[in-house]
This record gives sequence, C-alpha cells and structure tokens, in this order.
Amino acid sequence: MNIEKYPSKLLETAVNEFTKLPGIGRKSALRLVLHLLRQDAEAVNFFGNSIIQLRNEIKHCKVCHNISDTEICNICGNHARNQSVICVVENIRDVMSVENTQQYNGLYHVLGGIISPMDGIGPAELEIESLVKRVEEGTIVEIILALSTTMEGDTTNFYIFRKLKDFPVKITTLARGVSVGDELEYTDEITLGRSLTNRIPYESSLGK
Repeated sequence: MNIEKYPSKLLETAVNEFTKLPGIGRKSALRLVLHLLRQDAEAVNFFGNSIIQLRNEIKHCKVCHNISDTEICNICGNHARNQSVICVVENIRDVMSVENTQQYNGLYHVLGGIISPMDGIGPAELEIESLVKRVEEGTIVEIILALSTTMEGDTTNFYIFRKLKDFPVKITTLARGVSVGDELEYTDEITLGRSLTNRIPYESSLGK
C-alpha cells in the first residue's frame, strides 16, 4: 500500500479533514488545502469563520423545518406566497430545486429524509407529525407530495397519504415527467417545473 508522505503534520491534518467531505478524495483534498495556503490570511480566516458561524448560528424554521437565519424562514414569513398550499420535500436541497423552477408560490414542509428501513429511518425520525398538525389547523387546501420517485420516496408518499386522507385537503403528486428512480435535486429545472405545474391527484398515481 502506497502511503503518502506529507512535509507537514498540519498539512496532513487539514487534508484528512477535507477528505471527510462527501465526494472529496485525498488528491482533491490536497489540492483544496494547497489552494487555501496560497490565499492571504484574511481570506482564509473569513472562509473558516463562515463555516463556524454557519454551524453555530444556523436555525431550522419552526414551521417548515427549512434552514433559516431566523426562527421563521423567509418563505413561511412571506404573506405574498400562497399560504394554503404545502409542497412536501425530502430535504433542503429539494426546496432550492423547486424554488429554482420559479413555478411554485406556496409553502414547503421539509421531512428531513424519507422512510428507509435499511437505513434505520422510520416515520418517527421524520417531520411527518408536524405536517399532520399543520393540516389539522384547517388553513391548508392542498398538499403536494414532491419526493424522489424511488421505492423509499413512494413508500413515504403512501404513508403520508394514509395519514392525511381523512382530512378535507387535496393530495397531489408530481406528474411523471420526473423519471422513476430519480432524485429531485438532480432533475433539470424545466422538467421539474412542468411536473409541478401538471401535478396529478395522488390516488391517480397508485398502481402505476
């Protein structure tokens, strides 16, 4: 086995930390660390402090669980948006994907994942009960299930449908312009926008 030799323990430690990031191998980590070393101290300090500040000060919206600088995120706090429609997504990246389509003007609900028994993630680990409570308030007229079209996403959709089906709320899902097996964040904006605009009643998607 070829073990890399580093001229500095500090360099090696920094490289090791960068390799903990997703998709970053040792060569990429070394390239990033050496790039930082070429920057002036002020720029590197700003970079490091921005990460520390993010970790220590970031909040999650009390309503939709999206990340936010405040207790209530800018989307939930924007009364110009349609307050009667909720788009249910898996994670924060999916909120960004839907927003980038510019085809949606309602609210969101971030589950924080999808049901995946293989990964030890059940309904209790997700923000499903808080979604039910939002519907119970009686101001929501439509729930859009915008989860990935994977087996886990479909399972989560069905679970949520069963929890909400007795409420007087329309439950819809994305039109299948999003291919089966696709994750929302990797779907192009035009396709996602059309799938959102042409959404269908959830019950119509069952068995297909």
